Amino acid sequence: MIALFRNYYTIRNVFLITLESLFLYMSIIFSSFIVFQDSLGVDSLSLDMKAACIVSVCVLCLYCNNIYSIKDMTGYMDLTIRLFQSFGVALIILALFYLKFSEAIISTRFFLVYIPVVIGGLSAWRFVYVFLLRSGILSQNIFILGGSDLALDMYHEIESEIDCGYCVKGIVSQNYIPEFDTLKVPYINTYEGLSKTARAYGVTRIVVALKEKRGNFPMEELLMCRINGIDVIEGHTFYEMLTGKFLVSSINPTWLIFSNGFRKSRVRNVLKRIEDILSSLILMTFFLPVILVAALLIKCESKGPIFFCQERLGLKHKPYTLYKFRSMVENAEALSGPVWASKEDRRITRVGSFIRKWRVDELPQLFNVLKGDMSLVGPRPEREYFVKDLEVKIPYYEERFIVRPGVTGWAQVRYEYGDSVEDAMEKLNYDLFYIKNMSIFMDIVIVFRTIRTVLFGVGAR
Repeated sequence: MIALFRNYYTIRNVFLITLESLFLYMSIIFSSFIVFQDSLGVDSLSLDMKAACIVSVCVLCLYCNNIYSIKDMTGYMDLTIRLFQSFGVALIILALFYLKFSEAIISTRFFLVYIPVVIGGLSAWRFVYVFLLRSGILSQNIFILGGSDLALDMYHEIESEIDCGYCVKGIVSQNYIPEFDTLKVPYINTYEGLSKTARAYGVTRIVVALKEKRGNFPMEELLMCRINGIDVIEGHTFYEMLTGKFLVSSINPTWLIFSNGFRKSRVRNVLKRIEDILSSLILMTFFLPVILVAALLIKCESKGPIFFCQERLGLKHKPYTLYKFRSMVENAEALSGPVWASKEDRRITRVGSFIRKWRVDELPQLFNVLKGDMSLVGPRPEREYFVKDLEVKIPYYEERFIVRPGVTGWAQVRYEYGDSVEDAMEKLNYDLFYIKNMSIFMDIVIVFRTIRTVLFGVGAR
């Protein structure tokens, strides 16, 4: 893992994007040579600038189509289809760009060679890359120390994602639990000689995930590991790096107190507010045609107001009125009372179903951002009716209210819509991670992921 602006990225993913960007560039040089023979048809400086434009658009389309998430691929056929989709969209974007800047195009014939070369090359490379990931050659070998829920969650997270960068070589715990029999790795029931055992298994990192450290902490063994060059890391810190979220069911206040993050300053708050004002004005102007069309369709389809206004809790539990386009029939909760939206919700209109899928119903919240009730990025706002119940059932839930709620957020781009207490707890895991590590750079990442989520209609309800 590498840390960038207090966000964690696997070295392999950075390496993968960098290497494939280089491959895209070299493919441009190769394809240009094939098309123009000895002469590339353009001078080297001009070619570099044109190539940078093509590579940037292609990488953006690959990212938006989730090509860099290996776990989301169902097979090589799926990969090939996504590559065709990505480069198809890239060609459309480049064509629109070339209509305005015709001098930027290399040659129409060039793309007839470039696209087959790129798709064939990337397909072959990804086959090799996935093979290397499955072999464990590119992964760091680790021991998980302890038999807690945290330890088991970490193990399953690593097992379910081949490109996470880690390979669990064993679970070390003096307290046996039946779940150990279901794991695919050895169970080691003693801390004695931990350093030698780790070296025998090729382990370079030990993750400490003990449920109770008092009287059960192998201080001398772990100290010996550190002296011998084996990295030792606290479990919750590692889990945060691994998953981009917390595990609120097991964290304790001590870890929150001594961990990095949760930094607030007047300058940071001012910059975030400036970011919100500028982004809301730009987005409201850009989406004005969409807003007008959505308002007209809502009014034509069903009776009732165009906007849905509802009280939500914002910063420091302060209530405010949230604005959305109405996507349900008028007075939808007159009989049911306050309930979460669910799949196949019959209260949702046909227009409402469409605008929810593409997040158009959220656009009026930009006015909330401009007013200062909300931020562009932050935990999603909730109703007081649900908050009172969730604060009793979920630990640390009240911590969501130390920042302004957002139109989009880390939980929204990492977890699908939920309609249960369990889903609310899982979203809190992501919300607390955002609050702890929030920065303008992370906001930009979330906005880009939101665009990708909207394009593919994931998680809307």
